[in-house]
Amino acid sequence: MAASLLLSAQAAVAQQQISIATGGTGGTYYPYGGGLAELIKNHIEGYDAVAEVTGASVENMGLVWRGDSDLALALADTVYQGYTGTGDFEGRQLDNIRAIASIYPNAVQIVTMADSGIDSLDDLAGKVVSVGAPGSGTELNARAILESNGLTYDDFDARRLNFNETADALRDGDIDVGFWSVGPPTSSILNLATTSDVRLIGLTDEEMTNAREEEPVFAPYELATGLYEGMEEPVQTVGVPNVLITSSEMDEELAYQVTKALFEHTDELIAIHPAANDTTVKFSVDSTPIPFHAGALRYYEEAGAEIQDKQRP
Repeated sequence: MAASLLLSAQAAVAQQQISIATGGTGGTYYPYGGGLAELIKNHIEGYDAVAEVTGASVENMGLVWRGDSDLALALADTVYQGYTGTGDFEGRQLDNIRAIASIYPNAVQIVTMADSGIDSLDDLAGKVVSVGAPGSGTELNARAILESNGLTYDDFDARRLNFNETADALRDGDIDVGFWSVGPPTSSILNLATTSDVRLIGLTDEEMTNAREEEPVFAPYELATGLYEGMEEPVQTVGVPNVLITSSEMDEELAYQVTKALFEHTDELIAIHPAANDTTVKFSVDSTPIPFHAGALRYYEEAGAEIQDKQRP
């Protein structure tokens, strides 16, 4: 009897499931989140995990804030605005949001067809442009880059499409340009570049400076030669850290175990997506714009990392 009760208790513990809010299937969040779910299942006793398809950064902040998701991936600018109640979160501060880690940088990737004649941001005037899915970090990034360089949605025909829809619309000629803010390389651009001749639009030094004044979490980033088929030279753009977030209400030991699994089994994530090459303790403490969860903080302190004052709860 005692043994059967023990087995029942163990089964109940094993059924504790962690929900990870990610993004669309054509980006990096979903495969990365799936990899993280595997880490949790394999390395944290008593827990299962599942990656959920969502509308990405802005939606994910709300899911964690309300307790509908346990963990989520979101762009650093979205995380910072939500935590401070600024920008798109004016008047609704999500002050229970905490960081587990910054995991890799997104790169803003602006894609057009090779024969479009569109070579710069200025050429977007009068064109049809996908600025990203509604409620996504891509749209926040696109708007910051465009508006800081003198372009508004009134200057072109804006479409709010997710990554796969943007790739399909470019291939079909329904739009002229698409924005992605995602860890490179991303599957939707990879697939598009293998079937169509595409070109990535780089930012000038002045455009990058303007964008970084508008959005302080932007950092210079270079898309490497050969990243996508047909890329014969590097392309200059900006990047934004991606942050793995949770609620301050998450159990401290669980947050510690998630952080530990993330950094001590990163090789398993890299096998799923190369963006995880940037998942390091140093990148996390250098890049995270809000306080860490107390459990994550314990791991960083054990690892000897230098924590910034703004990263302490």
